[in-house]
Amino acid sequence: MSAPALLAECVGPVLRDLARRSGKDLSRWLEQVHRLGGCTEPVRLVGETMTLDAASGEIVSSYSTAGEPHGHLLVRCGNRRASRCPSCAELYRRDTFHLIRAGLLGGAKGVPASVRAHPRVFVTLTAPSFGPVHRGPDKSGVRRVCHPRRTGPTCFERHKSDDGRIGQPLDLDSYDYVGHVLWNAHAGELWRRFTIYLRRHLAAAAGLTQSAFNKAVRVSFAKVAEYQARGVVHFHGVVRLDGRTTEPADVVEPPPWATLELLETAISSAVAAVRVKAPDVGQPTKELVWGRQVDVKPIETGDLDGHLSEQAVAAYIAKYATKAAETSGTLDRRIHAHDLSRLREQGASSHAARLIRTAWRLGNPESYPELTGLRLRKWAHMLGFRGHFSTRSRAYSTTLGAVRDERADYRRAQSVHGGAELPEESTLVLAHWSFAGQGYTAGESLLATSIINGPPGMTARREVDP
Repeated sequence: MSAPALLAECVGPVLRDLARRSGKDLSRWLEQVHRLGGCTEPVRLVGETMTLDAASGEIVSSYSTAGEPHGHLLVRCGNRRASRCPSCAELYRRDTFHLIRAGLLGGAKGVPASVRAHPRVFVTLTAPSFGPVHRGPDKSGVRRVCHPRRTGPTCFERHKSDDGRIGQPLDLDSYDYVGHVLWNAHAGELWRRFTIYLRRHLAAAAGLTQSAFNKAVRVSFAKVAEYQARGVVHFHGVVRLDGRTTEPADVVEPPPWATLELLETAISSAVAAVRVKAPDVGQPTKELVWGRQVDVKPIETGDLDGHLSEQAVAAYIAKYATKAAETSGTLDRRIHAHDLSRLREQGASSHAARLIRTAWRLGNPESYPELTGLRLRKWAHMLGFRGHFSTRSRAYSTTLGAVRDERADYRRAQSVHGGAELPEESTLVLAHWSFAGQGYTAGESLLATSIINGPPGMTARREVDP
């Protein structure tokens, strides 16, 4: 069947249903789809809004979803996962890029341009080993012998970068799955303790008390979490030293003794000092620590062929803000008890499936009451990790909410609603919204895809709002 014929057969019922309701439904539905900018799982809302004149109480304008196709207003889902909604994930990536970039370049979004002269490093903190796994090419792309060991499991292959075995344990039965899940569950606590120890080690290296150091220097950071192929998280982040003033919100140059060398040394020693006692449920890993692979590199000012420049670091961190555990062979949705028997059918690798089942087992409050606070069953699809993927300290730069508000204000300024708008302080907006569902029907999905990308068998450029 040709592409046009297939499209006509699949979307015909959708078109007839929309056209049958009223003459304007089809054009309005198409308008909503275009406004969504490629969102694949839009949220359906039911409700109404009224704008009143604050002085007289007169209704200036009103809106109700009763006149919309199917009585629903479609809005973007806002999902940051590229596996769920590429369009919304791309928007999230761009927002994260601007947030990270603002803290490196300054000169915008409330951050002074002087931050470019502050000590700044790009740091990567990894997890320890829970058992040997298949290894792929190194960072330069060289394929090395996987595991030529004299004792224990071995592998003499040189895996290609697309080999599905990369990250999978050489021996599933000897791998510390419980320790792996518990490390993921405590990864956020490990990072928190790292930031505390970093301040202590910086103060000690500078010959100051903790109190004196905190009055003179502030440690600012922004980080994202990334899943390695073996299913364990590690963190990429920017760490910056700022000075302090009597105004908490001010970002000023740090004192001369707060150098880049001081920061690099303190990070390495602080990472080695972090310890978290793991709940003892019979696993080999009793103490949770950072892995030996700690990477600390200074961030250069300007564009040095894209190598650790401010732009390159911001782009690198933002890229991982839209990726989650699904990149390691697990699922991108929460699971339920009935899913445990068909994890492989849903696309999980054998390694990820065992991690999910381990998290589910440890999440049983009757068998492991000491682990109840970790909520492992809720986060089993995340292999135990329950922290935020993107976090920042308060003074690093702006917030994602502020970036979104800025974009919304820009769009509002570009739109015209019946002439000049009233000042915000002179109006009052009353609104009531209810969740009515999410996503398209099968026919609507195909029609929406054809609008954004063209009919099946054709490609088109997707436009995403900046």
